[in-house]
Amino acid sequence: MVRDDSTPITATEARQLFADLRDLPAIVLAVSGGPDSVALMVLAARWRKAIRRGPKLIVVTVDHGLRHEAAAEARAVKILATSLGLAHHTLRWRGAKPDTGVPSAARDARYRLLARLARDHDTVHVLTAHTRDDQAETVLMRLSRGSGLVGLAAMARQSERNGVTLVRPLLDVPKARLLATLDKAKIAYATDPTNHDTAFTRPRLRALMPVLAREGCDARNLARLASRLARANVALEALTDAAERALVQVDRKSQRSEFDAEGFFTTPEEIRVRLLMRAIDRAGHEGPAELGKTEALLSALTAARTAGKMMAPVRQTLAGAIVSLARNLIVVSAAPPRRPVQTAKSGGKP
Repeated sequence: MVRDDSTPITATEARQLFADLRDLPAIVLAVSGGPDSVALMVLAARWRKAIRRGPKLIVVTVDHGLRHEAAAEARAVKILATSLGLAHHTLRWRGAKPDTGVPSAARDARYRLLARLARDHDTVHVLTAHTRDDQAETVLMRLSRGSGLVGLAAMARQSERNGVTLVRPLLDVPKARLLATLDKAKIAYATDPTNHDTAFTRPRLRALMPVLAREGCDARNLARLASRLARANVALEALTDAAERALVQVDRKSQRSEFDAEGFFTTPEEIRVRLLMRAIDRAGHEGPAELGKTEALLSALTAARTAGKMMAPVRQTLAGAIVSLARNLIVVSAAPPRRPVQTAKSGGKP
C-alpha cells in the first residue's frame, strides 16, 4: 500500500485485495466483531456488490465461551452481516477449557470449527482479518522464541490448515487504515479486553511496538523482513527438493527414507536439516519434528561420522521416527508406537 497509514481503504484498493478470489463459489469470512474482522466483512461485501457477481460470502463468528460479552458481540455481527445481505452463523466452542495455553487452544478450536462449516458449505476457503500489525507481532513472537527461517517468515497470504485454505487478504494493510475505514462509514465494532491483557505474550509485545518503532523496528519493517525471509525460504525449499531427488530414496508404502550419507554430508547444513525434517515428518507419527531437536540430531550424526568414521552406528528416535547412521547410509523409518504407561493395581488399603 502506498497511501498514508491513517486513510480509509478505497473502492479500488478493495477490489485489488479480493481480486484473486472472484471465481470461487463461496468464501467463509471469520468475523469476531473486532475492528479488523468487521472491516474485512464490510470490504468484502462492498467488493462483491461492486463486481455484481462473485462468490457467496458466509460470515461466521466463533463464540469461545470465555467472555460474557461474546454472545452479544456475535449478535451484533449477525445484525451487521444481515444489513449487508450476508448469511451469518455463530459457532460455539463447547466443553471444558484448559487451565493453561488458552489462546493456543482457542485458536485451534476456532480453526476446527471454521473448517467444518466451510466443508458443510462446499468450500475450502476461509478468510481471516490478519493485518500488517499482526504480522509484525508474529515476527517478534517467533524471534523471541528463537525460530528458524520458516518461523520468521511468519504468515503467508495463503496457507493450509485443517483441510481448508486460509486466505489473509489484509496482511499488507495497517490496522489504522481499517479503523479509518470503519470510522468513515460510522460502523461500530467490539473491543476485546484480552487484546491488552499483559498476562499474554502478544499483548506484551504489542505494548512494546511504539518503543521499537522509534528505533526503526516498526510494523512496516518487520513485515518487510517476513516477506524477504519467506522469499529466501522458497529458494531453500527448491534447493532441498533438488537434493532430495539426488540423495534420498523413499519407500512410499512405508515412508522409509534412505540417504546417501556421503552426499548428504557434502550439502550445506541448512539443506541437511531440512532433508532430515522432511524424512522424519514422513515416517514419524508424533507430529512435526522440532527444529532444535533436529539440529541436535544432525550434530550427533555429524560428530559420529567425523570422529568415528562411522565405525560406531548412531540410532536415535525423534517425533515417532527412528534415525540411524551406519556405514554410508542414513535410514529414517517409523518407530514402534509407544506403549501406554501401566499403572499398578492396588489391593487392600492404601
